[in-house]
Amino acid sequence: MLAVKDLDVRTVEQLAQKPPFEFALLSEQYPDAYAKAFPGMSQTEAFAEALRTGHRTYIGEACWHCHSQQVRPWGNDEARYGRKSFPEEYHNELNMPPLWGTRRIGPDLIRRGGRQSNDWHVAHFYNPPDVNPGSVMPAYPWFYEADGLTPNKKGLSIITYVQWLGSWLPRGDETLYDLEALAADYRAPVLPAVPGAEVEQTDDGGEDDFWGEE
Repeated sequence: MLAVKDLDVRTVEQLAQKPPFEFALLSEQYPDAYAKAFPGMSQTEAFAEALRTGHRTYIGEACWHCHSQQVRPWGNDEARYGRKSFPEEYHNELNMPPLWGTRRIGPDLIRRGGRQSNDWHVAHFYNPPDVNPGSVMPAYPWFYEADGLTPNKKGLSIITYVQWLGSWLPRGDETLYDLEALAADYRAPVLPAVPGAEVEQTDDGGEDDFWGEE
């Protein structure tokens, strides 16, 4: 595996060269809001702007306080989220410094992109219990226009940022990294079942996912 010091830092402009499907879909789902948020920009320019704004919003709203962005090399992390985090995932402008978080009230997000639809995220940020009963995540009505239905620039951007997380993993035939080589020595641990356990506990004592994670 490469050492961090040997890797080039990818800029947001480099990351934005291949916008994921979800970003293109946002422009079709909310054309007026998209045009207002990213006026006169090409798709790659708009994607770069959305990533930067979404990243700032994620930090400013303290999302890192309840969500980690690191698959840890202990506990049941690898069984739930896949192989432990590796340096290549963090060597870009949006992960320097890495947002590893402080604890987990909700799930780890480092590879969350594409697991839910844009519509799911629109509903979730407006009122989390609507899509995940029992969620303790706060609502973010300021991510929306006055109608409470249409995401504004912050809303479009935070959705873009979350949908970007993990986009370096294969979604088809392409990947930014040679994951086959990186994972050559990897095997997910098989963890024994805990008799009578109904609610899985995270390593910091908080209840497991409020995002409907299986």
